Amino acid sequence: MKKCFELIIEGRVQGVGFRYFAFNNALKHNITGYVKNLPDGNVEIVCSGEKQDLDKFISKMKKGPSFSYISSFKINELSSDGYEFKNFEIRY
Repeated sequence: MKKCFELIIEGRVQGVGFRYFAFNNALKHNITGYVKNLPDGNVEIVCSGEKQDLDKFISKMKKGPSFSYISSFKINELSSDGYEFKNFEIRY
């Protein structure tokens, strides 16, 4: 059963390759959705997939790429209605 989550990641997460880290891990774990930098300096990820794939993906996002520092990690489950993605993309 597919689930969908919104992740808001705070800290030193822009300018450290976080979007590309998320993109590559999404491809590895069959995750669809998107990642984007927010104007407030945070990163938003909306991710959809099977529970076991999402668990692995979210675990990686909690660690982040090597040059990042995560001070806060918020996760909200979204209704899968209206969140049908064909792939995972980096949004600008």
